[in-house]
Amino acid sequence: MPLRALLPVLLTCSLAAVGSVAAHAAVTGPAVGHATAGHAVRASGADAKPAVTVSERQAGKGGEIIVKGTGWRPGTLLMMLICGRSTPDRGVIGGTNSCANADGRAVTTGTDGGFAKELPVAEPPVPCPCVVHVATVTGEQATADAVFVVAGHPVAALPENTGGGRLAVLAATRLEGGSGILTWFGAPPARRLVVTVGNLGTSPVRDPVFRVGTAHGVFAPQWEERQWRGTIAPGGKARVELPVELTAGAHGDYQVSLKYGDKVLAEQPWGVGRPWGVTLFWILLCLVVPAAVFRIGMAVVDRVRPRPAHAPTRARRRRPARPHSGPRRAPTADRDPSTAPATAAALPWFTPDAAPNSAPSGNRPTTKGHS
Repeated sequence: MPLRALLPVLLTCSLAAVGSVAAHAAVTGPAVGHATAGHAVRASGADAKPAVTVSERQAGKGGEIIVKGTGWRPGTLLMMLICGRSTPDRGVIGGTNSCANADGRAVTTGTDGGFAKELPVAEPPVPCPCVVHVATVTGEQATADAVFVVAGHPVAALPENTGGGRLAVLAATRLEGGSGILTWFGAPPARRLVVTVGNLGTSPVRDPVFRVGTAHGVFAPQWEERQWRGTIAPGGKARVELPVELTAGAHGDYQVSLKYGDKVLAEQPWGVGRPWGVTLFWILLCLVVPAAVFRIGMAVVDRVRPRPAHAPTRARRRRPARPHSGPRRAPTADRDPSTAPATAAALPWFTPDAAPNSAPSGNRPTTKGHS
């Protein structure tokens, strides 16, 4: 077949092919575009990070600020706190122990992942720099911080960032020290947490700040910051001693934990005996106080009770007569009655001189009758 005869056929086939491709693109184009847009929306939602803003950057104690958040998961319970010794890049140094926990507020995010809530301004227990710290209470962990200045609150420099230093425990952890006699009567038990740590990083660690936590039973540990003075060179090790103290009257099984940064380095159990001196004191108090009250009450009753007008006197006990050791004297009739004991009262119907026929006295002459 000559070439001129084939040209119309080839041109017709090419136009048909181009039309089919255009039609396919027209049919599939919107669907592909919709899928691409949906993927972009999902990616933007997944890449969104929680953020927090405050209505005022500075306020004094007793005031109120409005905290707004975006990018949170819908229906999430959050806790808002004012924390000291914190920056958005380094977070809250010391955990919630650096925050004004008593003045915190809880808020639940809406369906769009946002919220707006008033927060009272309070002074944290540590110096500033301060932030408004928002964190999830349940579910996946998420936090966000906003810089905030508490007017009139002291400001101190943050601990030095250790950079590339990494500490690890190289030996067994132990508790040293003992309890004194005051602990037996309820004084706070105290020990020293001794641990050998080594620097596995490439930078020296200067004056590291550890966190020591004590937990009783199933309760969460209570963390306290303990700074160790010294420098641990890369590849070096050091013996670290940190004080640990419980509350007054504490007893039972405790768990002591050591944390550096966000990593728990060691855990050590601690069994604390019961302060039996306190029990003995309460037992004695329950015995002595009622006895003292009873005696005081009896003394008051004996003093205020009425007494009869003529109270009978008690008869005196007569002493037994002593045996006479010397010769007995014969009774004399001429003894003067005035010299008789005053206790011997004379009978009213008889006197010695009034007797008609009194016996003659040995010193007077006997009278004779008339002859």
